Amino acid sequence: MKINRVYTRAGDDGTTALLGGGRVPKDSVRVEAYGTLDELQSILGLLRAELRGIVESGGQDSAFATGVLNDLHALQNDLFDIGRRLSIFGGNSEAGAEPFDEKRVRFLEYRIDEGTADLPELRSFILSGGGRFSALAHFARTVSRRAERIVVALARSEPVSSVTLAYLNRLSDYLFVLARRLAAHFGESEPLWETPLKKESQQEDTSPPPQVEGEGGTPAGK
Repeated sequence: MKINRVYTRAGDDGTTALLGGGRVPKDSVRVEAYGTLDELQSILGLLRAELRGIVESGGQDSAFATGVLNDLHALQNDLFDIGRRLSIFGGNSEAGAEPFDEKRVRFLEYRIDEGTADLPELRSFILSGGGRFSALAHFARTVSRRAERIVVALARSEPVSSVTLAYLNRLSDYLFVLARRLAAHFGESEPLWETPLKKESQQEDTSPPPQVEGEGGTPAGK
């Protein structure tokens, strides 16, 4: 595949070309679907760039970071592969393309099970921001969920393989577990969501006892 020109002016009318011919509006569900997958792989690239510094330092965290880097690189390739399938012209999102490899779904499930086994029990939802590595993974997770929702919407009107849908569903789970693994390995915190009832209870427990006023409005004992 050669990309010799960055601009063609053909899209100045608000349409874009699909693989195999034909043009569609740039705000179509199909374009939104593979565009969001591209957004997601770019975020994974940002996380890779952050981890590469750990690898290049050659410290004790290098082996762990290298393993994550390799996984993220494979995921970026998967996302481009799915995006290519979704951009095929002809009214069929995956017409003319070989089936997406179901082994990629099994790979994600293996990584999820492997990573979860070593993590502490979770009793509430995590608020992103405990550290840079885990926050980037949570950011990727939320965009992954959005990508899945858009592809599901596309699947209502055009055929999308069940393997593709399963992969995207599993991908956000993988990224959630990855965020927790990154937090655990690099010593980042995992702030938890507190329900309003729990927060009110904590505020009651930590509030100072009321002072009893004596004569003249002064605290008793003064």
